[in-house]
Amino acid sequence: MNMTVKVSLIMPAYNIESEIKRSIESVLKQTYTNIELIIVDDGSKDSTPNIIDQYAKYHANIIPIHRENGGVFSARIEGIFQSTGDYIGFIDGDDYIEPEMIEQLLKNAIEYNADISHCGYEMVFPNSKVDLYYGTGNRVLQNNEKGVIDLLEGKYIEPGLWNKLYRRELFEKVGLNELDYSIKINEDLLLNYYLFKESKRAIYEDQCYYHYMLRVNSAATSTINKNKLSDPVKVLKIMLEDNTQEDIYYELILARLTRQLIGLSTMSSRPDPKLIRPYKRKAQRELRSRLMSILKCKGCSSKVKIMAVWAAILPITYQTIHFLYGRLTGLDKKYSLD
Repeated sequence: MNMTVKVSLIMPAYNIESEIKRSIESVLKQTYTNIELIIVDDGSKDSTPNIIDQYAKYHANIIPIHRENGGVFSARIEGIFQSTGDYIGFIDGDDYIEPEMIEQLLKNAIEYNADISHCGYEMVFPNSKVDLYYGTGNRVLQNNEKGVIDLLEGKYIEPGLWNKLYRRELFEKVGLNELDYSIKINEDLLLNYYLFKESKRAIYEDQCYYHYMLRVNSAATSTINKNKLSDPVKVLKIMLEDNTQEDIYYELILARLTRQLIGLSTMSSRPDPKLIRPYKRKAQRELRSRLMSILKCKGCSSKVKIMAVWAAILPITYQTIHFLYGRLTGLDKKYSLD
């Protein structure tokens, strides 16, 4: 394959001394070689910065950035500003990619003249259990409207940034300086929403080239905090306010927000009652205030509407039934790390 197109890969890194070597090595082993790897050390306290600098010393295409801790969102954005590639991609410092991933994504982007090229992935649990998403080998071409809809419906498009290549110009259109860097959870969903809205065409190849590693102490699995409770709702409300009720995406976003509010309003308070209960009550109030809109929403299934009514009016009853159902069906352990 012609190597004239430059790809920038951005890797945020924070206290991952035991994982980052594998991640860097997977980039160095890519069959497509015109890659600059920008590693943003987000104020690590372990040996992560030293490992990054050692790799940069022997590999001219590795660009290290060391900064005070500011979170993964702003680390990625800083990497974008420092990048020089025609296409931009992301890899988390504790994950790794197949050798052909970048070549295949770029080949698809060029062949289909796509602004975004993305692929499937596998989720690897600490107990070595692996879930594939999905590995069928199918390709799906998405125009602007279908891309956003598939993102909102969770069909084909993983909300993460890490299994995709984006044409550089998309980030220039989004306006990175105007984003809310205080968002720590679902910030990738928000940025993808803006990027897919700006794209004319996306191509998805359902091959699992990306390995997403779930760690017990990672951001995805760490204990409950304010950001985990507030940010998912905040992100969806930003997206909702970006549309009028007549826009094609409005009801899909409202449906997603409804499901988020249901989950929050009925979650167990046991991990930290003082922290969780105010957010539960706020979610219940918002469900009640939006109930008429939810009942009229074509994007909400009948099941979701019934759940919303229960969660808004009889949250304790709903929570009890939901708990028992999860125990009986085993759904409460589906994503357990044990």
